[in-house]
Amino acid sequence: MNADDKPLSKFLNNTQQLRIPIYQRRYSWNLKECQLLFEDILRIGKDFNKESSHFIGSIVYIEDPTFRGDVDELLIIDGQQRLTTLTLILIAVSEYLKENPNHPSADKLDKIISYYLVNDKEKGNDFYKLLLNQEDKDSLLKLIDNLTKNPVDFDKNDSIRIKDNYEFFKRNINERNLSEVYTGILKLEIVEISLERGRDNPQLIFESLNSTGLELNQADLIRNYILMGLELEEQEKIYNNYWRKMELGFAHSESYNLFDRFIRDYLTIKLERIPTFKNIYTEFKVYSKRFKESSKKIKRFSMDIEDVEELMEDIFKYAKYYFNITYDEEDEDINNSFKNLNELGFDVTRPFLLEVYKDYAEKKISKEELIKIINLVESYLLRRNICNIPTPSLNKTFATLYKSIDRDNYLESLKAEFIFKDSYKRFPHNEEFKNSFLSKDIYNLSTRNYILGKLENKDFKEKSIDVESYTIEHIMPQNPNLSQKWREELGENWEEVQKKYLHNIGNLTLTAYNSELSDKSFSEKITMVGGFKDSRLHLNKNIEDFEIWNENAIKNRAKKLFTDAKNIWSYPDLSEDIKNKYIKKDEKQSKIIYTIEDHKYLKKEQPMRNIFDKLSKRVLNIDATVVEEPKKLYVAFKSINNFVDVIPQKNSLILSLNIPFKQIEDPDNKCRDVTGMRKWGNGNVEFKITSDNDIEYAMFLIKQSFKNLVGEK
Repeated sequence: MNADDKPLSKFLNNTQQLRIPIYQRRYSWNLKECQLLFEDILRIGKDFNKESSHFIGSIVYIEDPTFRGDVDELLIIDGQQRLTTLTLILIAVSEYLKENPNHPSADKLDKIISYYLVNDKEKGNDFYKLLLNQEDKDSLLKLIDNLTKNPVDFDKNDSIRIKDNYEFFKRNINERNLSEVYTGILKLEIVEISLERGRDNPQLIFESLNSTGLELNQADLIRNYILMGLELEEQEKIYNNYWRKMELGFAHSESYNLFDRFIRDYLTIKLERIPTFKNIYTEFKVYSKRFKESSKKIKRFSMDIEDVEELMEDIFKYAKYYFNITYDEEDEDINNSFKNLNELGFDVTRPFLLEVYKDYAEKKISKEELIKIINLVESYLLRRNICNIPTPSLNKTFATLYKSIDRDNYLESLKAEFIFKDSYKRFPHNEEFKNSFLSKDIYNLSTRNYILGKLENKDFKEKSIDVESYTIEHIMPQNPNLSQKWREELGENWEEVQKKYLHNIGNLTLTAYNSELSDKSFSEKITMVGGFKDSRLHLNKNIEDFEIWNENAIKNRAKKLFTDAKNIWSYPDLSEDIKNKYIKKDEKQSKIIYTIEDHKYLKKEQPMRNIFDKLSKRVLNIDATVVEEPKKLYVAFKSINNFVDVIPQKNSLILSLNIPFKQIEDPDNKCRDVTGMRKWGNGNVEFKITSDNDIEYAMFLIKQSFKNLVGEK
């Protein structure tokens, strides 16, 4: 490696071609970066003696050893963004001088063009000093041709960045500042770093120097890492056959950084752990090293072309699956299933779905099985969302889920795996789902349109109704100043009813006449033009059957909608015999399901049962995520994990609170420190309940333990 500091103008003023390798990203500076550089140039150009030079970073290149022509070809490893932007400024300066031949500096026009923009004695591509990659190349050459040859106009296929940035410089260069711009450019200083192929590792140097300008995303870094060590012909082969196709595929998505997310999910599968976004590139290098070792073709800096091609074939295969999963599946039925799932917005499912889709593509499972698996995942996610179960563990759940599948009983084994998940990983059963669904504020969920859409389209085998074409209607209006007619219909406690049930699923529907319905009375909403009686929407059927709209009507409609909901987002169905088949012998004891009645001191006739029932109701109302789970020796109340265990005794209930003793607030000094002692519960704090009078203080302690577990709600 040779490094030399020199003026940028001297570096450009050689008979050479600066070529951006095929693997480099597109020119990507926006107006913000251009303006900052332009302001620096103006500042240093105002007074030639005040600042003799201004450093703008390094230009790193490899000289192509296979080239034998008259023009040296330098492959730019680092510095593309600055070189391209400065070239645009020089073109704008030249354009101004060309249009203003009487300007005092007009005699510099030919010098600027021949010194810094073209090799004027060469032809073809050798004529141009800077050749960008294929997406940007023609756009830049058009600007140079407008100076030296016949003018060519921009069209829709040209680079927006090059066009917009050039026009920015052209607008901002004028008679007053042109001399300052030219002087400032002459004072720009770089460090020229030339690398020797086969001796220097360009990727390591690129990583250490790439700290200026726009940060590369992880996929850019990986592309450079894969291709930089190959010969030019090999680079073009790999790029055009694989990477370019992936870039175009991911470019069709509106999702930001989908390419990076694909690489992370691919690595999750291959490494069997989940890389963080900021470490995707680092983790890819770890994986590629493992890949090289498995192929036993290790080189000093990079893989053989055979290894690279084998790796790229595998990445490209998964990328095609990823396209299909996210937005590009040809089969309409499968595409609709993926579309429904994607509406929930849980990208964490994709490592699992990639593996399942691969099995479908390789004909290991049928189309029908694939759709049922997608629908099962969708039900799992929606039920958990409604039941407000914390989501941080979902990425790990889906990263390891594929391992649990029995390939001979694919769907059956997956259902069993979901059924056996407990605690914060659980698949909410119908009763838990019902309790949350009937009481949930559905309107303020991000998934509200998805939920209403699925309920509306549940029976449609033909083209479904597009929910986005409708608005959400509150049957009982949102206006806090309800009309007298509404107040009479809702009853004396109308304010309480409105507050409690306004956003309940029973009070929500879809309409194209939202503004017409507005705050009208219930009877008017039924009979008016565009009202519920006229509606062709499934959600509006049977609303007219209610004579008045009050608390009971909302609750009854919600129950009817739940009947649909539990079938749309169904719980996995397996017989007890089949479930037992998937319980390992050493786990069967732990899979025994206990009930409250299994505790002899909690049977109906026992004195502590009534106290327990009151306590249980209060604890379950703390949060929608709380569930009661009877164990052999105690009854656990859990959210993410157990936060209180109730150990029933003949004349008392012992609470085992899962919170450090030093953290419990116990003003009456009624708690006992059992840290390190043998005990049945999981906590370090004990409290004894002997009568109804103890429940209030117990709840004060239990809520502390819950907050310690899940944080403030």
